[in-house]
Amino acid sequence: MPVPSARAMPVLSRVVGALPATVPFVPPEALERRADRSLTLRLGANESAFGPSARAIAALADAAPRVSWYGDPEGFELRHALAGHHGVAADAIVLGSGIDELLGLIVRAHMNPGDTAVMSAGAYPTFAYHVIGYGGVLERPAYGTAGDTAHYHNDWQALADAAHRTAARLVYLSNPDNPTGSWLDGDAVLALLDALPPGTLLVLDEAYAEFAPAEALPILAADDPRVIRLRTFSKAHGLAGLRVGYAIGAVPLIATFDKIRNHFGMTRLALAAALASLGDVDHVAGVVEAVAAGRRELAALAAHHGLDALPSATNFVAMDLGDSTRAKAVLAALLEREGVFIRTPGVAPLDRLIRVTVGTPPERTAFAEAFGRVLETV
Repeated sequence: MPVPSARAMPVLSRVVGALPATVPFVPPEALERRADRSLTLRLGANESAFGPSARAIAALADAAPRVSWYGDPEGFELRHALAGHHGVAADAIVLGSGIDELLGLIVRAHMNPGDTAVMSAGAYPTFAYHVIGYGGVLERPAYGTAGDTAHYHNDWQALADAAHRTAARLVYLSNPDNPTGSWLDGDAVLALLDALPPGTLLVLDEAYAEFAPAEALPILAADDPRVIRLRTFSKAHGLAGLRVGYAIGAVPLIATFDKIRNHFGMTRLALAAALASLGDVDHVAGVVEAVAAGRRELAALAAHHGLDALPSATNFVAMDLGDSTRAKAVLAALLEREGVFIRTPGVAPLDRLIRVTVGTPPERTAFAEAFGRVLETV
């Protein structure tokens, strides 16, 4: 009778087997489970504190009885509405379950194991997560600074230089930037695009575009194959829990997604809510206005405590605590003593910052009180 074989772990691919056991973010739900208590303030994930459009909620209710059906794998109605919104062809748009999924598809489509991608050191970690996860190599030039304080911003010339030095396949730029809130004007983005080597794709993450000044958004030709723009319904539209993102690019570039995307990845509910929200321009405008007021309030709070708040074109404000030790201590004390969830970048020198999402007026009042108590002892 044959001897049963040992129950060995199946062999992983060389790329996956070499990866560390890590995720880009520790979610607030995990923090609650660890502490065995609910958070009092959830201000760390840059979600919208102002909620979704009433039209989106109504669309969700209307679509719910048909949730037994798959969503339209072509996302026809939403793509055509977005095409009209942006003045491009519908075939220049692809939908995805948030920008995070689209970043993974872009890396998969354009990088081989061993190829290089470029991003600023400390920039949005999910892009790095995908590059490493597909066996790529990252080159990470430092952020630039402005003035005597740490007003960090992406250094477009350093990104371009790194792309030439490494023959990079992709260059990632978040504009407005996460985690600093800073932004480059459109002319600087165009200068970066023109300075890249032939064949290098600029991945332009515009998740916070609705909050940005007009001059931060470059005017790009719809058929320019050198750039792909990413947008989301998670921030100003308040649909983070439904996961709706999209990419805009030259039609041949967008067509490549059909080779590898999850064609049924968009749920029927997500498509319906996003379409309704896109049509509710007053709701989005109200959120943008409320966030601007909240940014001013958070900047004043920082100044009250002798801290510097970085100028922001997003729905969050980064405050400079002076050094990483104090930033980490404030972060921990807010969580452990006050139940307040915020984040700090994990890479020096940005790790001297704390990042606070703009909450509602009552949330901002509660945060100001908790922050003041913590700063008295840290």
